[in-house]
Amino acid sequence: MNKSYITAYYTDDDALLKGVRQLKEKGVEIIDVMTPFPVHGLDKAVGLRRSRLSRVAFVGGAVGGLIGFFFQAWVFTKAYPINFGGKPYLSVPSFMPVTFEMAVLFAAFSIVFAYLIYFKLTPGAKPVIHDERSTDDRFLVVVKAGEPDETPNIERALSEAGAEGIKLKA
Repeated sequence: MNKSYITAYYTDDDALLKGVRQLKEKGVEIIDVMTPFPVHGLDKAVGLRRSRLSRVAFVGGAVGGLIGFFFQAWVFTKAYPINFGGKPYLSVPSFMPVTFEMAVLFAAFSIVFAYLIYFKLTPGAKPVIHDERSTDDRFLVVVKAGEPDETPNIERALSEAGAEGIKLKA
């Protein structure tokens, strides 16, 4: 497996967006795009799918809500039933605040842990620095280099797409 890639940087977000679209039209495989701030429309230009974190949040929230509700139901009906001014033991409306807060808590924690696991940001993870030129004022595109005979064509496509600095990483 060839692990080489080409990095190219842009200094303007409009030029980056135009360049990414041109590269996709030419069939160049874009591995990643790094920007100092969000660029509107870049996710569609690169072809990214919608994030699945919302599903993770829903499942985490549902589990948390169920745990919160059933724990209260168990406590007030089985473990420690007390008659509070004639209120029924299983008083669902009074369980709602805790159920809601547990859902929010579990959703938040599930999002955080899913994000850390998916992007491999666990303790001891080594950062990958694709290009030292990627700072707070440049936009970096990481492109698959392909076979050695294809590299000049990809570099030419990058320069035609408006890239200002092109580097091959082997």
